[in-house]
Amino acid sequence: MKNLKSIALALVVALGTLSASAQTKKVDVSKSTINWVGKKVTGQHEGTINLKEGALVFKGKKLKGGNFTVDMTTISATDVSGKSKAGLDGHLKADDFFGVEKFPTSKLVFKTIADKGNDVYTVTADLTIKDKTNPVTFDITVKGNTATTSFKVDRTKFGIEYNSGSIFSSIGDKAINDEFDLTVNLQF
Repeated sequence: MKNLKSIALALVVALGTLSASAQTKKVDVSKSTINWVGKKVTGQHEGTINLKEGALVFKGKKLKGGNFTVDMTTISATDVSGKSKAGLDGHLKADDFFGVEKFPTSKLVFKTIADKGNDVYTVTADLTIKDKTNPVTFDITVKGNTATTSFKVDRTKFGIEYNSGSIFSSIGDKAINDEFDLTVNLQF
């Protein structure tokens, strides 16, 4: 019985030490950036979108988790101005695209992380846009208090089908690529 108590106490101490070594670092949303590029047959548009909140989880210096909320109401084109910008921003916020009135946030939650060495990790995460969740996989580099990544998102997997050439084959040069690119720079 005495040995059982000693083993139980050792387990409690060990588990306490493991959980204490995990550290959650909040992302500084004012210094972090998300840039997007959407391409179409006749060109492309680019812009920004803001993080609402986010955090990375570390055990020691190793990345072990992360979760982020993106403020979809902040999506903004940066390659056009005036009426063109207002029209594009409005269209991106409309139901044809991100429907920000009904879906003001999107979420990304890390599910698995593989250490590739040299501060690079392969992450598989659940991405939720317009209440549809799909996995995405990307490499992320963590150095100091910065984490950076770039990856593609297939918008059609989230019900965003406007002018998709793979869905509407007859739209010709009005087609918009199914995938858009995200480049993320996190400061924490």
